[in-house]
Amino acid sequence: MHSARYEYNDRNGRHEQIDFLTNKEKKSSKRNIGVAIGVVVALLILAAVAAFLIWLFVFKDADSEGSIDMRLSPSTLVFSGHMKLVDVPYNQNLEDTGSEEFESLADNLEALISTNYKTDLLLRDYYTTSVVTAFSEGVIAYYWSQFNIPVQDLEIMPEFSEERVLEVLERGMKKQRSTGNPKDIKISEVTASITDPRLARNPRAKGCFFRLEASDHVQTFSSPGYPEGYPPKSRCQWQIRASEENAIKVAFPFFHIEDDCSDDFVSIYDSLSPDESQAITEKCGQRPPSNQLEVVSSGNIMLINMITDSEVQKPGFQAEYKAIPRSEVKTCGVVLTELKGVFTSPLHPSFYPPAVDCKWTIKVPADKKLRLKFTMFRMKEPGVDIRVCHKDYVEVMGTKYCFSAEYSAYDPSDPCPNKFACNSGICIAKELKCDGWNDCGDMSDEMECKCEKDQFGCSNGLCKPKLWVCDRVNDCGDGSDEKSCSCDANEWRCGGGVCLPQDVVCDKKTDCEDGSDEASCKASPGICSDFSFKCRNKECVNKVNAECDHVTDCSDNSDEDSCLCGTRPYKLNRIVGGQNAAVGEWPWQVSLQFLSNGHVCGASIISEKWILSAAHCFKTSSPDNHVAANWQTYSGMQDQWKYDGVERRPVKKIITHPDYNQMTFDYDIALLELSEPLEFTNTIQPICLPAPSHIFPAGTSCWVTGWGALREGGSKAQLLQKAMVKIINDTVCNTVTEGQLTSRMLCSGFLSGGVDACQGDSGGPLVCFEESGKWFQAGIVSWGEGCARRNKPGVYTRVTKLIDWIKGETGI
Repeated sequence: MHSARYEYNDRNGRHEQIDFLTNKEKKSSKRNIGVAIGVVVALLILAAVAAFLIWLFVFKDADSEGSIDMRLSPSTLVFSGHMKLVDVPYNQNLEDTGSEEFESLADNLEALISTNYKTDLLLRDYYTTSVVTAFSEGVIAYYWSQFNIPVQDLEIMPEFSEERVLEVLERGMKKQRSTGNPKDIKISEVTASITDPRLARNPRAKGCFFRLEASDHVQTFSSPGYPEGYPPKSRCQWQIRASEENAIKVAFPFFHIEDDCSDDFVSIYDSLSPDESQAITEKCGQRPPSNQLEVVSSGNIMLINMITDSEVQKPGFQAEYKAIPRSEVKTCGVVLTELKGVFTSPLHPSFYPPAVDCKWTIKVPADKKLRLKFTMFRMKEPGVDIRVCHKDYVEVMGTKYCFSAEYSAYDPSDPCPNKFACNSGICIAKELKCDGWNDCGDMSDEMECKCEKDQFGCSNGLCKPKLWVCDRVNDCGDGSDEKSCSCDANEWRCGGGVCLPQDVVCDKKTDCEDGSDEASCKASPGICSDFSFKCRNKECVNKVNAECDHVTDCSDNSDEDSCLCGTRPYKLNRIVGGQNAAVGEWPWQVSLQFLSNGHVCGASIISEKWILSAAHCFKTSSPDNHVAANWQTYSGMQDQWKYDGVERRPVKKIITHPDYNQMTFDYDIALLELSEPLEFTNTIQPICLPAPSHIFPAGTSCWVTGWGALREGGSKAQLLQKAMVKIINDTVCNTVTEGQLTSRMLCSGFLSGGVDACQGDSGGPLVCFEESGKWFQAGIVSWGEGCARRNKPGVYTRVTKLIDWIKGETGI
């Protein structure tokens, strides 16, 4: 008998091994019997273990499928709030959590809270502890209470409501008042709010807890580990107080927390308890210096919490705090009588303080009406239902809106001089009326339109350019512009316009010349087309825009391994109607400056040492333009006159595409190698380059940026400008450019005109935001007829067609 081996693979991939002995390995009979018995015992034990493992991991899982007991963990519920005490004199020592006065009153109050919970048949079984965290003038006590619910009782969790906790505490208050015992603590008011257990801190225990006193001069504090990085699993709390006649203002000159508010965040309360009803704000991510986080309390107390769970280290924050007169916080609302002016929320641009009620009365002459425009409108609390605005809101003429605002008087007979008046109350350029785009927001600019000769009348009454008919894009919205096209309902139209039977789609064969019939078919492995993403190991992935979408599609991970790009570290507010770009909003934008002429062209950062631009910036009638030493690059710039945080790098080498045509602008692309690498910062980041298969569909909203002329023939801009444009269908683009489009070009803009890149924007990026959260560069500003003319969109170099050349020259 030969040696035999039996292996059992458990569910964790480990091997259990049994060896059987051969005759040659046997010794004396006694020993043989002992060995045999040992083997049998071992076999029985291993068999029992194996049977148990199989039952535990296979059959038990199958039996319990649908049961959540094995997958749940115990739950901790915390309720926090405050209590107003009756006939308790306020002692300054109550602010010191280590004083005898604090400990005595806190202990008595905690015992009273516990007694109240034990009167409830449900709460008493799960109640664990209560902690009084602070006292303030009044006397107001701040507390939290904890309940632990085991797995087997999780179904009763809905019964643990704020209402039930509050009812139990209020019932105890009434009983306490009715006894008339002078030694008992009397409570006249109590609140209870469900609270994140991570915010429950005991100030009498050792830990990351701080008491701060605000005065009229600025003081500072910072997160633990700042600026090297805060530790994970931090639970920090700062109680800030000021004198009774003051409020507290806190500003964060530096704020960089992990960009996931479920793990790491800073929460701020208009209270000394983490009561959600008193929340001022909760923030994570990163704030630019131009948009600091600033908060103000309504009274003389404030609570700041910092929670960190992730292992990712970020610098944290630095904060400045001071006391300000409470009158500054409460003063708001005036009568305005000028024909136009500006008014703001209290303490704008800081967060407005809680618990304010402001009223502005605007009076204009009887023959005038009033127009109101909010140039900044920011909600304080995310997640509020904007249909009812049950918390913070602005109410205008009886309507609530969930702010710096401008107002102006206007003549009701001509509300929008030289413009079109939308039913929504805004004014737009007359050229935008009946141009096929919903510029008003309520479609009023596209109603009652008489379609021009060059327009198609949609079934829903809209007018669209005839060029858009049968372009495989539902421009009308009801599909009427695509209904009477060459392909029948049971046919598939290839990208080149050829009609094939519908059943060719996803049949694992490339029937269309361009492979569009298999472009997004998960059931078509191995089929490579123009739409397939090519992995580094030569595999093909038939999935639209597979790269950097947080899903590993290639077996070698090559679709996800070069994705440290296309992100904007700074958190940015949306400024309605603004076209000036904020600091750090487009961190890949570069200003190219030639000799002493200042800004000449734009470019984009694609790596530490390479930037991408247009060939026509360098291939000119002057050979000096192709001399690298004549150019300087400025990264991280927003204002052409300011250089704070800007990195200047001389150009080491200029590589223009060998096939660039100065007549047609075909292959209008250039690479610039920098003399030394860039240091990536909050305002300097690379843009993601798309794969050759990346699709930017017609109608996609993208952004073009630069310091180019604000209008045709105008001077260059001082501040970086941004404009939202739409990708235009290639067929339409080729028609309006009179056949000048090549496969290396794409169009973007609006056929109605009005928005476009202009002189000085050349070489700058056209970028589009993907659902993955990444920004990709679709184009390079190349050429166009004039600036923002009707039916003359901007033409851009198509990056996807030249990505292989880019990678070949740079090695990135």
